[in-house]
Amino acid sequence: MDFAFDTVTEDLRERLLRFMDECVHPAEPAFEEQAAAAGWSPPPLLDDLKDEARKRGLWNLFLPGAHGAGLTNLQYAPLAEIMGRSPSIAPTATNCAAPDTGNMEVLSMFGSEWQREEWLRPLLDGEIRSAFAMTEPDVASSDATNIATSIVRDGGEYVINGRKWFISGAMNPNCKIFIVMGKTNPDAPKRRQQSMILVPRDTPGLHVKRGMHVFGYTDADHGGHAEVIFEDVRVPADNLIGEEGGGFAIAQARLGPGRIHHCMRLIGMAERAVELMCERALARTAFGKPIARQGVVQDWIAESRIRIEQLRLLVLKTAWLMDTVGNQGAHTEIQAIKISTPVTVEWILDKAIQVHGAGGVSQDFPLAALWAGARSLRLADGPDEVHKRSLAYRELKRFM
Repeated sequence: MDFAFDTVTEDLRERLLRFMDECVHPAEPAFEEQAAAAGWSPPPLLDDLKDEARKRGLWNLFLPGAHGAGLTNLQYAPLAEIMGRSPSIAPTATNCAAPDTGNMEVLSMFGSEWQREEWLRPLLDGEIRSAFAMTEPDVASSDATNIATSIVRDGGEYVINGRKWFISGAMNPNCKIFIVMGKTNPDAPKRRQQSMILVPRDTPGLHVKRGMHVFGYTDADHGGHAEVIFEDVRVPADNLIGEEGGGFAIAQARLGPGRIHHCMRLIGMAERAVELMCERALARTAFGKPIARQGVVQDWIAESRIRIEQLRLLVLKTAWLMDTVGNQGAHTEIQAIKISTPVTVEWILDKAIQVHGAGGVSQDFPLAALWAGARSLRLADGPDEVHKRSLAYRELKRFM
């Protein structure tokens, strides 16, 4: 097996690493200050970083095909890892941030020509942001067939009613379009009841009720997460994405690449945590010797390195399978990385926090925010338990 990156990937890795060292990491202190003052608006320095990323050819790297950079999952995965070292800034600066990435993938794969021109083009250009409205507070959204928001045909329009929450991107003032998932036919087979539809932010009846916090963080750099109410929201029938009843299949197509992106960014977060842990352990003295000489700390560092290497190999294998046999053929591996990566990176971040002592939970280091992000990803795109249930069933099925 050849584990080397190809020339395209190596070139982009070198350019992206330079961008991180020269532009992103130096901007982190100012970014935090601006974010604290900006509320739900993006920090102003992001505009300069976006311009610089475009100049360096580091734009829309996540999207394959003619609409994006044309990279495979295997080529993009190590780039996502590098961006994960500064997850609040780098993905947005390169136009590779969720939920826009998934929404652009949906429009690229399933959108009509006018939908692509109206909404995909400005998203690709970074002119607007978007939101994805799927999760609901009144049902267990871990089972997507539970979704209760109604999308009812009325002549040449669809009427939408429902309540959503943790709708990523919705608090950003530049969020102009929502992709909404709801039920168009409750009497159809369970996975043919749902559809997805485009709802412009300024549509009457769409109310962004409040911003949701994640472990006390606003996640404003990702556009924030909101509770959103849809009350008799009317949009043209042409706003439907794909066909009626196709929402569940579109969601699955959207989530596959997204899980690769999340997992590789998590590995980047883990790498940064290990760097910070080693620097702190060497710089601090307790009970007469550097913390780095404590056996338990050495054990954490060694375990962290082993776990990162294991995760990276599994995620890269998954990316390769997605490229060669498709998302369905990589289903087992996609679930495996979604289960293993967030919880493992959460463990690594926890040890880094412990080595930092009180500083680890403070705003003086990025570890607390990184931990909150890793912990929340054990729920996002389906909780661990749902993936384990499905994965176990696939294994048992072979012997039934």
